[in-house]
Amino acid sequence: MDFQLTDDQRALRAGMRELLERRFPRTRLRTVIDGDAERDDGSGERGNGGGERGKGGGERGDGDAARGDGGRERGNGGGGLDRGLWRELGEAGLFALRVPESAGGVGLGLPEAVLAFEEAGRALLPGPLVATELAAGLCTTGLCAMGPFESVRAGSLAAGVAQGEAVVTALDGGGAPVEHLAFADAVLALGPTAVELIPAEEVARSTEPMRSIDPATPLHRTAPSRTRPEQAGPGRSGIAARLRREAALLTAAQQLGSACRTVELAVDHAKRRTQFGRPIGAFQAVQHLCAQMLVRAESARSVVYAAAVTEDPGDIAAAKLLADEAAVHNARDCLQVHGGMGFTWEADVHLHLKRAWVRAGQWQSAAAAEEELAAGLVSTVETCL
Repeated sequence: MDFQLTDDQRALRAGMRELLERRFPRTRLRTVIDGDAERDDGSGERGNGGGERGKGGGERGDGDAARGDGGRERGNGGGGLDRGLWRELGEAGLFALRVPESAGGVGLGLPEAVLAFEEAGRALLPGPLVATELAAGLCTTGLCAMGPFESVRAGSLAAGVAQGEAVVTALDGGGAPVEHLAFADAVLALGPTAVELIPAEEVARSTEPMRSIDPATPLHRTAPSRTRPEQAGPGRSGIAARLRREAALLTAAQQLGSACRTVELAVDHAKRRTQFGRPIGAFQAVQHLCAQMLVRAESARSVVYAAAVTEDPGDIAAAKLLADEAAVHNARDCLQVHGGMGFTWEADVHLHLKRAWVRAGQWQSAAAAEEELAAGLVSTVETCL
């Protein structure tokens, strides 16, 4: 089999990168991270060595979670959600990549979605991208119950998700934190077998903000049993398990993009930074770090791309496991290459590490992925005996 990207796939990836470089450059990322501190205290001074952000701003690292009370206009405050960019992503087809052409979508498959989400991870694009993409496919195919939505609002929401007019976050029945709840229009609630779309304000009533290590990913904590669909309707049995696998793979693609970006950051810094009259990239210790980063990223890439083709649960578990490891360890090694400046707030390296930590706990943790792989091995051995 030929696993090389086709010309159309390369064009899709290049187009996604060009869009994000134009609409979400580094300056916009830094505005998301730093803008609230400057607006809150009027001076940009962070105070207390970077901990307190001024009146009502919460502490650094809490992901602006304290703003989850709806006190600001939805989608325009902390947390980094730009509704204009969200709509442009929808117009570009990001959320409708896997929606059939007959339903107004692009009509592509999971491999193409993986390429697009890899670019989103590379740019550290904030927001519940995975949940919105999953919801777009469900709404257009009618496989998702609309829960307590009024019929008129349900129809408007279903039509708007794929176009980027609505933001959907996710609530896993296992009790995982909910991201960007304060800026979402709906919540995709996953139960044991079925899924349901629920108004975000209804879910928010029984949640509380929690600290997030990533300042661009506000999190809310909710009870594990909250808004969990109990039964699957006709044709919906087992859909939750499939969605969790797809979500894990798309999250792995974002981790892959971040891992590849930190390789670029480390190599670029090693070329420019001089010590003892020569670039630090000339020293073997730095070369080894960069080489190990590249090996991790490319190993994860091969597994993520293969899982997108096979859609096998074991392959997806391996992809999530390796992509998480590549993203976290590459960010750490990138910090090492940058030296002392890598630990400063002004550098971007710590943002990749914090986002990698958050994503590593989403949809499929390392322990869950290892259990999935172990179960597959046991099943294989039993079949052979």
